[in-house]
Parts: sequence; C-alpha cells; structure tokens
Amino acid sequence: MIIIAAGSNLPFCGLDSQQIVAKAFSALGQFVQIGGVSSFYESPAWPDPADPAFVNAAAIVETAMAPEPLLAALHAVEAGFGRRRSLRNAPRTLDLDLVAYGAQRRNDPQMMLPHPRFAERAFVLAPLCEIAPDWRDPASGETAAALLDRVGRGDVRRIAENLEK
Repeated sequence: MIIIAAGSNLPFCGLDSQQIVAKAFSALGQFVQIGGVSSFYESPAWPDPADPAFVNAAAIVETAMAPEPLLAALHAVEAGFGRRRSLRNAPRTLDLDLVAYGAQRRNDPQMMLPHPRFAERAFVLAPLCEIAPDWRDPASGETAAALLDRVGRGDVRRIAENLEK
C-alpha cells in the first residue's frame, strides 16, 4: 500500500486550504491511481500555534512508479500550488509526504521510508485510520489504529468530507 499525506495552512490563488488539498489529490491523478482519500482534518500549526491551523488528509494510491520518481511528482504538485521551501516547519500552501511505499524500509538522506516521525503525528494518523485502520507500519508492525491510540488525537479534529469525493 502506498500512502500519501497532505497538509496546507496557507491560501493560494484564491483557494483555501481544503480546496488546495482536494485539488492536489486530483492533480496527483495524472501520476497515480487514487484508491481512497480521507476526510479533512484540522490540526494546530507547529511549532508556532499562532500560525494558521493546518488542513490534513491522507490517500491510498497505486502506481508503477518507483519511490524516487513518485516523490519527485509529489514535489512537482507542491510547486504547482505555490510551495516554497524556506524555513523548516514554516506555514505552506501544500505539503505532500510519501508516508509509506508498500513494505519498503529505507534510511538514507534522499529517501526515508516509512516517513520519519509519521507514527508520532496524529494529523497523519487520524486521516490514515479513516481509510486504512488495519494498515501496518513496516518498521514497527503496528496498525495505524494502534499507533493513533498510543499518540492520541490531541487537537486533531475531523472538519469536512473530501470535496472531491
């Protein structure tokens, strides 16, 4: 199973964060087959909760692309929605993360799989649990639901159905 997480906390060209995330998954359709997309969730910005809150979602996709070109495609979609990589954890129009690519495990500077720290982030796990609660983390073997139970939902809350469903 290939899992992509999305987040946005800045508008772009008249689109709000929910619209950006929905349209980003639609744009990904030119590279991958979308198998399922979660509802939208809201989470506080981190590390500065004074920044705008994030809209988050997750998708299961299928593709014959290897992880490296898939990640390049994700970055191209981000750029198409005005993503500028400035400061780490800065507000952004769009963030697309390759959370997992099947059972692959990698730990190199160019690509880490599964995505580092996803298992600590309720804003990734809550949407993932909606669409694949029984998915197992290749690193720990734990289900998405068990990981979310351990982390807790915190301030992450479901705010809307996916606009593109």
